[in-house]
Amino acid sequence: MAREVTMEHIRNIGIIAHIDAGKTTVTERILYYTGVTYKIGEVHEGTATMDWMEQERDRGITITAAATTASWDGHTINIIDTPGHVDFTAEVERSLRVLDGGVVVFDAVAGVEPQSETVWRQADRYSVPRICFVNKMDRSGADLQRTCEMMIDRLDASPAIIHLPIGSEQDFKGVIDLIDMCAWLFEGEKGEVSVRAEIPEELLAEAVAARDVLVEKVGEVDDQIMLSYIEGHDVNAHELRAALRRATLNSLLSPVLCGSALRNKGLQNLLDAVISFLPSPLDVPPVIASVVDSEEEVELKVTDDAPLSGLAFKIVTDPYVGRLAYVRVYRGVLRAGETILNTATGERERVGRLLRMHADEREEVDAIYAGGIGAAIGLKKTSTGDTLCDQKNPVLLESITFPEPVMSVSLEPTSKEDQDRMGTTLSKMGEEDPTFRWRFDEETGQTIISGMGELHLEIIVDRMLKEHRVGASVGRPEVSYREAIGRPAAAEGRFVRQSGGRGQFGVVEIEIEPLAGEAYEFENRLVGGSVPREYVPAVRQGIKEALDSGPLAGYPVLGVKVALVDGAFHQVDSSEMAFKAAGSIALREAVRRAAPYLLEPVMKIEVRVPDEHLGSVIGDLNGRRGQVQGTEAFGKLQVITALVPLGETFGYSTDIRSLTQGRATYSMEFDSYQQAPKSIVAELTRQSVGAPA
Repeated sequence: MAREVTMEHIRNIGIIAHIDAGKTTVTERILYYTGVTYKIGEVHEGTATMDWMEQERDRGITITAAATTASWDGHTINIIDTPGHVDFTAEVERSLRVLDGGVVVFDAVAGVEPQSETVWRQADRYSVPRICFVNKMDRSGADLQRTCEMMIDRLDASPAIIHLPIGSEQDFKGVIDLIDMCAWLFEGEKGEVSVRAEIPEELLAEAVAARDVLVEKVGEVDDQIMLSYIEGHDVNAHELRAALRRATLNSLLSPVLCGSALRNKGLQNLLDAVISFLPSPLDVPPVIASVVDSEEEVELKVTDDAPLSGLAFKIVTDPYVGRLAYVRVYRGVLRAGETILNTATGERERVGRLLRMHADEREEVDAIYAGGIGAAIGLKKTSTGDTLCDQKNPVLLESITFPEPVMSVSLEPTSKEDQDRMGTTLSKMGEEDPTFRWRFDEETGQTIISGMGELHLEIIVDRMLKEHRVGASVGRPEVSYREAIGRPAAAEGRFVRQSGGRGQFGVVEIEIEPLAGEAYEFENRLVGGSVPREYVPAVRQGIKEALDSGPLAGYPVLGVKVALVDGAFHQVDSSEMAFKAAGSIALREAVRRAAPYLLEPVMKIEVRVPDEHLGSVIGDLNGRRGQVQGTEAFGKLQVITALVPLGETFGYSTDIRSLTQGRATYSMEFDSYQQAPKSIVAELTRQSVGAPA
């Protein structure tokens, strides 16, 4: 099958935003207007096409990044609708890794919310060009200008307003296009018909002034427009659109449109903007890959006529077709029936079938071409972040990194049959979700699952019980603490065993020191042959495994730089196993000598509360060991920003409702690890040794 559209006519975009800003509603309208669906799905009715999981429809939120393909004005648009809740931020992370552009949706009433900040920073990190859609312009309190001011203040963004609203709140009926200097009126029974018209006379002066501001703003980052502006030449629509496209592709400006997705207003204009301003695969810088078994780096030019290189960015277990691997093809063509190389594992895998996905529905295709996104069946040993490439041209793409879990709950199966099924089920879920971890605790006989928050774990458990029919009792959530070291230290690790026949001999000396952040670094400082080179990887592995369990309460140790400085070996008795054990012993002893301390996850909380409840909310936050960062007036509300230890936030949703008679709203996201007080350390130490209360 030949390529259906040229690369210039492909857009790979993500819809990203804070929870409840209207991402899924925007996507549903896009699917309707592009002819993918013939009935508009509604989140509040549980009929949204993109929210296909039972848990998504029950809660009215997006949990997994769903992919679909649509066509508009001769272009193919691959769309990923991402979650807005902080517990599922990993879905946004891996989506942005493979997308070329983004549509950021803002609530016109709430403006820039905490998770909006998080996803914007994620997009910054991957240099993803963005356009902005200020949604819910028909709601009371909607304010386009205020939202843009918040974008500048909170996001350090450069919004370029290209739409002015016609009418406000419930009278919102259209937009003024400042590029073409025309009006678009939204008519029809549901506002679904977009009609071009003249700008209303009473708004013409405002529109002319706003266009001058737009031209000036574009001129600040585009020499051609600036020259025309200075010389007093009129900048026509074609010139302005081309210049704004250049500025968007270079992430210098973000065009801002407005509308109301629920009322079907402004979506056709948004689709036009996706085509006009967001990049094709040819417009983004080539991806850099490493040549396997070489230090050489190569640019992957986006072309069909080159060896295959692609990235598996998501694994899903589909109830109908089995294991699906979502793949972004950066170079070459991925064809059904071909055998390819997974360079992350060194395994060869045969591609069974290829699918173009539409949420939970699918269309079979023969190939996925360069610049495209699709799903492959048959890749049994491929995981999230693995590189798939031509066998004769092995390259390795940068993988995807994910945050570590911060919360855990215990599970106990209700029967032997449930116990057998639980391990298989949790393994599948772990493949799908890189931020989910599970382990079996030999001492308690419980299975411990870990995730990014209460909602994340609640969804995992709900899927296990309903989808996979595994019976289990669930414990209360517990905080996933971490340990760190306060000073440098050194230690020797000796693993020497002699019990007749060949023994085991491995001796290492290491030095450790604190390292900023959460990383772990290993440095080989050996001089001479005190430890043969072939045993160094085993030492490193032993050290890495020992970092999984600290001396205070058995939590992983963060922020450690380890240097291997000396050691000893035996010509006959030394082995990789002996040096791995010696490395582990040395690390544990060194950490004990390095003034270890406990770290607790701290959450950033933003509470929006009426004035009369401000004092009681701040008092409650202080009682939770919270650090109030500041308060800010927002309309008739006060916005409180605070840092609160995760362990103090359990049940906060119930408590905040009681304190404010249900009038306050809040959002919460992980901020950092900070040193825990001695009382927490004492309690955890007591629990770890099983002392009585």
